[in-house]
Amino acid sequence: PLFLIVAILIKLDSEGPVFVKLQRVGYDGKKFLMYKFRSMIKDAHKLKEKLVKFNERKGPLFKMKNDPRITRVGKILRRTSIDELPQLFNVLRGEMSLIGPRPHEPNEVARYQIWHKRLLNIKPGITGLAQISGRSDLSFDEEARLDIYYLQNWSFILDLEILIKTIPAVLRPAP
Repeated sequence: PLFLIVAILIKLDSEGPVFVKLQRVGYDGKKFLMYKFRSMIKDAHKLKEKLVKFNERKGPLFKMKNDPRITRVGKILRRTSIDELPQLFNVLRGEMSLIGPRPHEPNEVARYQIWHKRLLNIKPGITGLAQISGRSDLSFDEEARLDIYYLQNWSFILDLEILIKTIPAVLRPAP
């Protein structure tokens, strides 16, 4: 029912598909299509080149707090992380796991420093240590360090702890 409600809200808010397929780099550097609910205007990727100069994050990732491409419904979906739910299909397909580093775009991975490439030694996840430790408030290097720590210290208990801490992290409004 949640998927249906979200789909209706997206269609009522803006033109374009309900779901987007975004190319990402996963385990061992393999590219895959990651599913998300659409939270941006149709063809938002075409406007990204013009917005790169407004990037607010150091490192290879693009982040912009007041990104004009994000729709009204998209702001809510992102704040609550509901836009991420379709990634459960990626988990079922074996491309992602519930927990791990976030998958990044090929052009972002191309700008990784050598030590960042260790993030490709594990399947990417829907949630992870970085997401429960500050989300987008972290620098890319801080996020990478947390994800590498996870990779080196993986345990079932750590996974359980991350899953449990994801709930309040998602419920707490993102900046």
